[in-house]
Amino acid sequence: MIEVTDLTKRYAGRTAVAGISFAVNRGEIVGLLGPNGAGKSTTMRILSTFLPATSGTVRVAGYDVFHDSVEVRRRIGFMPENNPLYLEMRVREYLKFRARLKGLGWARSRQRVDTVMEQCGLTDVRRRIIGQLSKGYRQRVGLADALVHDPELIILDEPTIGLDPNQIRSVRQLIKSLAGNHTVLISTHILPEAEMMCSRMLIMFEGKILAADTPENLQHQMAGNSQVIAEIAAPMAELHRVWQEVPEIEQFDISAAEGEFFRCALTPRDGYDLRPQIFALAREHGWTLRELTRSRHSLEDIYVQVTRRNEEEKENG
Repeated sequence: MIEVTDLTKRYAGRTAVAGISFAVNRGEIVGLLGPNGAGKSTTMRILSTFLPATSGTVRVAGYDVFHDSVEVRRRIGFMPENNPLYLEMRVREYLKFRARLKGLGWARSRQRVDTVMEQCGLTDVRRRIIGQLSKGYRQRVGLADALVHDPELIILDEPTIGLDPNQIRSVRQLIKSLAGNHTVLISTHILPEAEMMCSRMLIMFEGKILAADTPENLQHQMAGNSQVIAEIAAPMAELHRVWQEVPEIEQFDISAAEGEFFRCALTPRDGYDLRPQIFALAREHGWTLRELTRSRHSLEDIYVQVTRRNEEEKENG
């Protein structure tokens, strides 16, 4: 659905996007992650034909965004970060107006407006003036606007910014329901949001893509640093002695847990999975084992490690 090759955008001597390349398949929900100023919004505006690129090529559904911009616009629904709604219009009136602007006939526009209002939970407020709606409902109107012409690709720039937790959950569920029938590209700097919604991540930092993979594969790449947590009822001195004798354990930390249990945080060498060995040692020594888990890195951990590695490379290079 999206093919980006060597995309660069410069503003008055500042490089906002620095030669990035990526692809998005049909039916995927892909997160474009990074802090403010990473180049996410610039990339989305170029994809949406709002901005020209300095160099590189971008294709949406096979069409070049520079030479076939009209065809590209027919196939995308774009919700920018600051949702430019007509606040004096009523919800249904606004969506019908937008549907007609996007080329839908009278009958088709009425059908699609009814569909997206139900899809976005707007049926009960269809006669309300947009300016009188809450921030959450305005976001839903913006999403319905992006969906009303049934586009192949939906581009959402910070779709949950400024929403309360209940509104975020509602918008998140709506976005997840779009997968398969639509391709969705979401930009966000809220890492847990992307982890819950996206099938694949593109991590941007200072105009470059530092990592591009599924959350599971990114987790796997960091598995070498994953600790194993074991809660064991055994004498502390015995635990110290046994962990020191296991060559696959690089380092360990033992702290008191509830009752007679100790919490052992064990760091393996070279990504080795310690769990089967720990279970066998517990049986061998007659220890009571209450917990045995491999700690899971959050997307925030992955992001910090990827960006730190980039900073170190710049300092050494």
